Amino acid sequence: MLPVLVSIIFFKPKWLMATLIMWACFAIDLDHLLATPMFDPTRCSINFHPLHSYYAIAVYAALSFWKPSRILGIGLLIHILADSVDCLMM
Repeated sequence: MLPVLVSIIFFKPKWLMATLIMWACFAIDLDHLLATPMFDPTRCSINFHPLHSYYAIAVYAALSFWKPSRILGIGLLIHILADSVDCLMM
């Protein structure tokens, strides 16, 4: 829901494309396939999986400042925000 709201508010002329790109950013969860066990409900994914590392998060933040990759960067940061909320709720 958050990607849709952000798209409508900040990317109004191309909100549908922005929403689809931001939803595609949730594919970074594929790095969970590298973990053993693949799913652990007690594990926080932030700084555990490669695409959820602090270095990757810094790259996502940098992408959000560069206009050609802004939508991608914001979508990735929204994903990290969602995962951070999951970690806080553990």
